[in-house]
Amino acid sequence: MSTFFTKNCLFLTGPTACGKTALGIRLARKIGAEILSLDSMAVYREMNIGTAKPTAEERTLVPHHLVDIVSPTEDFSVAEYLSHAQAAAEEVLARGKTPLFVGGTPLYMKALLRGIFDGPPADASLRAELLREAEQGEPDHLYRRVTEIDPQTAARLHPNDTKRLVRALEVFLLAGKPISEFQTQFQTPPKEPATVWTLDRPRDELHRRIAARVDAMFAAGLVAEVEGLLAQYSTLSFTASQAVGYREVIAYLASQMSLAQCIEEVKAHTRQLARRQCTWFRSLPECRELIIDNG
Repeated sequence: MSTFFTKNCLFLTGPTACGKTALGIRLARKIGAEILSLDSMAVYREMNIGTAKPTAEERTLVPHHLVDIVSPTEDFSVAEYLSHAQAAAEEVLARGKTPLFVGGTPLYMKALLRGIFDGPPADASLRAELLREAEQGEPDHLYRRVTEIDPQTAARLHPNDTKRLVRALEVFLLAGKPISEFQTQFQTPPKEPATVWTLDRPRDELHRRIAARVDAMFAAGLVAEVEGLLAQYSTLSFTASQAVGYREVIAYLASQMSLAQCIEEVKAHTRQLARRQCTWFRSLPECRELIIDNG
């Protein structure tokens, strides 16, 4: 199992649009910290508007790490994130600064706090076979297979999450038992104490902030950003193309919905994302909730 040592690191997390970036910068400047992104979409270069990355101006206020490190055509695993995070944290500590993780990706948070199961190495031929099954079978073919062999894992995956469905089947076929049996570290508290602040806001207020953020993203040129990415790369990686905001705009550009419908879909899916994030964070006893109610 790959692990990350949380000693001397701080964590600021919470649902999307709750105000993590601004508070993280204020906190970092006050305590002499550098910010390490805890966001699975901020790792992608050229995906700026829809990911709500810290702006160039904000990054001049405090050094930021783990942002813009891979192409939007690449998939980026939790294990890769953990490796990059370890290296970045060690560099920050070596400068006498405090690593402050800021972001809202629950799986990254759990990996940092509890470690991850490495599992059997990827089998290229098996993965290719499973991907062919996904393309040639019914839309939920892989999901049904995972449900049969590992209902616990299936319950936490989306039927369209091909990447993780393939990995679940790969582990089962190579190791002979479900991946969920290997991932018991998520139920084990970390050996080292961790300071994790979880921001939240009243639901109505958070939903208003989400709506305002989405409107601002479209006004800032989200559609043009996605058009440019598709023109340059033709296709994005599965992970990048499924990011909230990007997958809906891709569907709009494919004439699958109107722009008004697209905007409302992004708002609805962002609200759903925020709800899932809060559920994950509540499951972690390390998290200390901070409610902000100031608009």
